[in-house]
Amino acid sequence: MSRNQFELPDLLQDEVLEVGQTGLICSADGWGEQSVEGQLIDFDPAARVVKIRPAGQLRSLSLKFNQIKRLKIDAHPDRAAAQGHTDAHSLELSPSTHSFLVSLRDGALYSGICQGFRKTEQGLWIFPKPVLEGDPQRVFVPKNGILRFELRSGDVSQIADTDFAQTLLHEWVHTQPLAPAPADPVSVVENLADLQRALQRQANLKPVPIGEALVGLGKLTQEQLTQVLGWQQADQSRQPLGQLLLDKGLVSAADLQTAFARKMGYPFVSLNKFPIDAQALRRVPFALAQRLQVLPLVEQGSALVVAMADPLQFRVIDDLEFTTQRKILPVVSVSAEIGERIQQAYREVGLSDLAHAAATPPARGQSPRPGPVQQPQDAVQLAVELAGDAKDELDEKPIEQSDNTLVRLINSMIAEAYQQGASDIHIEPYPGRQKLLIRFRVDGQMRNYLELPASYRNALVARIKIMCDLDISERRKPQDGKINFSKFGNLPIELRVATVPTAGGLEDVVLRLLSSSEPVSLEQLQLNARNLERFEALVERPYGLFLCVGPTGSGKTTTLHSALRRINTPNRKIWTAEDPVEITQRGLRQIQVNPKIGWTFAAALRTLLRADPDVIMVGEIRDHETAEIAIEASLTGHLVFSTLHTNSAAETVVRLIDLGVDPFSFADSLQGVLAQRLVRRVCKHCAVEQPLEAAQVDELLRDYQALLPAAHPLRQGQSLLDEWMQRYAKDGRLWISHAAGCEQCAHTGYAGRLALHELLCSSPEMRRLVQTRARSAEMQHLAIDEGMRTLRQDGLEKLLQGLTSLAEVRSNTMG
Repeated sequence: MSRNQFELPDLLQDEVLEVGQTGLICSADGWGEQSVEGQLIDFDPAARVVKIRPAGQLRSLSLKFNQIKRLKIDAHPDRAAAQGHTDAHSLELSPSTHSFLVSLRDGALYSGICQGFRKTEQGLWIFPKPVLEGDPQRVFVPKNGILRFELRSGDVSQIADTDFAQTLLHEWVHTQPLAPAPADPVSVVENLADLQRALQRQANLKPVPIGEALVGLGKLTQEQLTQVLGWQQADQSRQPLGQLLLDKGLVSAADLQTAFARKMGYPFVSLNKFPIDAQALRRVPFALAQRLQVLPLVEQGSALVVAMADPLQFRVIDDLEFTTQRKILPVVSVSAEIGERIQQAYREVGLSDLAHAAATPPARGQSPRPGPVQQPQDAVQLAVELAGDAKDELDEKPIEQSDNTLVRLINSMIAEAYQQGASDIHIEPYPGRQKLLIRFRVDGQMRNYLELPASYRNALVARIKIMCDLDISERRKPQDGKINFSKFGNLPIELRVATVPTAGGLEDVVLRLLSSSEPVSLEQLQLNARNLERFEALVERPYGLFLCVGPTGSGKTTTLHSALRRINTPNRKIWTAEDPVEITQRGLRQIQVNPKIGWTFAAALRTLLRADPDVIMVGEIRDHETAEIAIEASLTGHLVFSTLHTNSAAETVVRLIDLGVDPFSFADSLQGVLAQRLVRRVCKHCAVEQPLEAAQVDELLRDYQALLPAAHPLRQGQSLLDEWMQRYAKDGRLWISHAAGCEQCAHTGYAGRLALHELLCSSPEMRRLVQTRARSAEMQHLAIDEGMRTLRQDGLEKLLQGLTSLAEVRSNTMG
């Protein structure tokens, strides 16, 4: 039917034709809880589409008739007086008003007082009598959502129209019998290529209702089907036919799945094997997927493929199309699999609901425990709002702190990073129209978190700069700052922010999360028995220099605070100079250095020497001046702890000598060097032990012995294997742990991290090598002869304890 043939009341038809000039105010209610209010742009009955420009937005929204439960159109002020002059032949009016009742397919009832109505091929127009200010002038109810329309005058029913229900039932129930189904089993879709072929086959099939599909399969008789359809029509809730059959015990869930796959043409997808696209997950917020029990699988052009237990749940499909603005292609999966995979899939790509962060932060080195679920609107939903507001052009939005959606998105992003145990947040804009990418570093590994429209990249960076008081107009130079997040998100964390100018006039931002926490005990550091004994002896000494070394983020500060916790007694005065202060404990006097005002580590160290210390901890030795003062302090009767960025314990000695310190003073002051690395810990919840074969044991023995000096006793015969069997064997065999992945570890097989250590202790022979500026290899061989185990060797021993994997040990240590 063309637009000119669509006979509407004169008043309404005039306003529709003039909508470009008049801009009627309307609101559309979806089949879920959604509603859209704004300006009516177009009403196209031929295409069965309504276009609405939501209030405050520039882009219009296209809604199909089957997505709408009701369309309410408000009275136009300039036409209010004209309402009484409507053509009586266009409206079915009577001298008095009538009450009306519309039964909708979801069980809802729409009722009230009307002045008239008009039934069209597309639906029902009702003209309610205005009672309160703001009442709509007319309401359109699409035909496919109506079960029954009734008009009453007093207690007498004037019209009881069930044509709508009969039409709807005709659409849902096909009465042509089907030929018996072939006996071949249903093919299960496990990859994208199979899915595309299955969808192509379905497009060439004529859809068949589920009831007749079950009849054709011999799972249901025609009489049973007719009886159930009668129950369904009488049931006001309009329960889906498949669910009604299950409730009555007439078919099984497996029968329904087979009928969907073989007769209706819907592909049957194995969710445990099918690779789910993260972009498809971003189209449907996690909360909505859980509520509707659907799982987005992949985008196919402008359509979205979604797994459902019952693809005839039109209301669910309408909700998804309303939310995603995409055509929904349903496929069939087992209901139990869908619920399980929703949690897994969204968590794997970091799109699960924000968990409410607890006031007490998680223990360092351990994965945070998820808290109770927060409100459904998470960072992904906020990103969807931004994507909906984004312009097609790359003109940036004005930078305002009052941009509430952007502010909430950044706060949610930081809270989610904290809850996932991330150490860093990376914000990476790309040139042109490419999307802005946000990634988290969790357990040392980068994970994609979120994508945003390119038009918001400058606004996002500027908002972060505002939070840490940086210059938002300076985009050519790098800047550093800090965010005290307790002011914004009520979490006890501080973020160290670094902006880095990149190609194309863009800026990357890296935020490091620094959560204040309590120190852990020495026993929790996972030092082996020998290292723990020597470490405890070193930190109890009255004076000297002790260094903890490793790359950034390897837990050096955590280790030193554990040492301070052991010696933090009332008879000692302990000072620390740190940047920043991450771990606090009562009894320590802690200083936050600030190089921008000249309050450096060296300046703080000089000041502390005049403050009657017993123990001093310096956050990091970065230059010759700090190194010299630290050595001088250790030689004058103070115990000094500090950190350094080096790869091994032996290389630390060479590095400090290269900084220009006196080797004789350094040799006298040095008590020990602890080098460490962090590796991922095998998940305790899904770890499975497996025995090592003889070839694997030989490989580990060669790897371990390659680092030993030629004359070392453990290189001889079976001595090393005998030691391993004595310390780690179970039932006469060596074992390692393997984890396939579970909910607790986001299906990575790893949860949390632990440290590998090598402890070099000072001795008369070691002091001689330091004084003579010996090579680091000579120092390492001497330390090994004196009992040190390298990082690789310590990692192999933790592998045999079932704490980590061989891949983690090898990727984080030098062989």
